Amino acid sequence: MTLPESSTAGGGHVRLDGPWTHRDVAANGARFHIAEMGDGPLVLLLHGFPQFWWTWRHQLPALAEAGFRAVAMDLRGVGGSDRTPRGYDPANLALDITGVVRSLGEPDAALVGHDLGGYLAWTAAVMRPKLVRRLVVSSMPHPRRWRSAMLSDLSQSRAGSHVWGFQRPWLPERRLVADDAALVGELIRDWSGPQPIADEEAVETYRRAMLVPSTAHCSIEPYRWMVRSLARPDGIQFNRRMKRPVRVPTLHLHGSLDPVMRTRSAAGSGEYVEAPYRWRLFDGLGHFPHEEDPVAFTTELVNWLKDPEPDR
Repeated sequence: MTLPESSTAGGGHVRLDGPWTHRDVAANGARFHIAEMGDGPLVLLLHGFPQFWWTWRHQLPALAEAGFRAVAMDLRGVGGSDRTPRGYDPANLALDITGVVRSLGEPDAALVGHDLGGYLAWTAAVMRPKLVRRLVVSSMPHPRRWRSAMLSDLSQSRAGSHVWGFQRPWLPERRLVADDAALVGELIRDWSGPQPIADEEAVETYRRAMLVPSTAHCSIEPYRWMVRSLARPDGIQFNRRMKRPVRVPTLHLHGSLDPVMRTRSAAGSGEYVEAPYRWRLFDGLGHFPHEEDPVAFTTELVNWLKDPEPDR
């Protein structure tokens, strides 16, 4: 089967070799690239900005070894997934995720999301609760908490200044790909804690992935919607919809030195969860705890996923 050019472009830059296997699945009117390992209950891993599925390279084998079917997907417009002209609002992106769960033939999944992937995991758990078995979010508050912090907390608004900067037309895309996507490397270094998340080779991998045509534009579009819709009916309706409580066990992970999403912004998201909720703060880590200290992060994740009765 021949895939659309949007899916195959730059495939060598994003379908990286490892103990996992690569394939594409159709869901919600688009085609999504996944990397998968293992057998057992499905754990679906959702990356953030400015990354792609490869950010979960440490967790995939660990989850497989722990008895799970670990799948890391590229979000719409990123990595090896389709780059569609529309569909980057969180409700549609969440339907991408739950659609992939169905396409994988699973009754449900534990969703593990970082950054934007975490925002979408929160959303999917509210919109399609029957398809979400458990929820794990890293470095991202509940969407209503995010909205409130960005609008009312000056310190958080400054910390998330890149989101405001993304609202300009075309210039952010040009900046992201200039000098072989040098800005991607700068953001990853600046947002990490004292322990860098990756060596230069890994940073180069993220830079190459951003250079795949249309990736920069598609990566920014969700953030444009998040701000431009604040006073629009669709944004107001989404914010109202997210009042519905999350009713699945939730693990909320955060780095104490996260310079992008302040701890006080993320903490308190448990008020939107009517199920066991566990907050775990990693001392000395920044915005990418799953890469800065993969052993500590993965240990916490696996132990919680295997706990039959996670406490509040």
